[in-house]
Amino acid sequence: MGEQTPVPIASVTKVMTAYVILADHPLDGGESGPLITVDRAAAEESSSPDESTAPVREGQRFSERQLLELMLIPSGNNIARLLARWDAGSEHAFVAKMNAAAAELGMTHTTYTGASGLEPTTTSTAVDQLKLAQRVMHNDAIRSIVAKPSTTVPGVAGTIRNTNTLVGRDGVIGLKTGSSTPAGGALMWAANADAGGKTWLILGVVLHQHAGTNPREGLDAVLDNSRTLIIGAQKSLASALATKQGR
Repeated sequence: MGEQTPVPIASVTKVMTAYVILADHPLDGGESGPLITVDRAAAEESSSPDESTAPVREGQRFSERQLLELMLIPSGNNIARLLARWDAGSEHAFVAKMNAAAAELGMTHTTYTGASGLEPTTTSTAVDQLKLAQRVMHNDAIRSIVAKPSTTVPGVAGTIRNTNTLVGRDGVIGLKTGSSTPAGGALMWAANADAGGKTWLILGVVLHQHAGTNPREGLDAVLDNSRTLIIGAQKSLASALATKQGR
């Protein structure tokens, strides 16, 4: 794969946030988990024009699963920080857990400096993030959430759309987008491939697409490029298995 240079990963960071939250507070089966109260900081941040947020009000109560949905599907930065404070008492303490988890997974070129990915100092490589993708796709709660093209959460108006618009087509079942001017577009993706009479899970990470442009342009670029990679990987797998079976 060649040398990997760490780059900002924007909201792909939230995959590690979810991983740490669920390591500390597992959700078995379809359970919702404990209720968590929205604090003043999360409510005030929900109207920030400079980042992706989920609209919540101080004093509202949501289950752990609902907050994970609000963090992973519309990419709510305020929800990532709320979950961090709930889990560890402060975002700073939670970030220490994130970096410890990264070290445990062998992510040697990764540094987390926040729970949301807003900070450009949170950097990683595609190889490191792929290690995380392999681990989180064994978690039923994460798998079920990131596979949703949209969701509804009582107390939050309207239908909440997934920032990963690839989900639900071409076999794509997740995982997480990221976009910012420093990061460009980023995507950790998961897709199913039917080949050789079986369904295979394919994972990939694409980072730093059109970095330095506006976040929308970066996100569009990474989604387009990743879709091409996903379809190509599915076809290559089918072809390789067909050739093997034909020998």
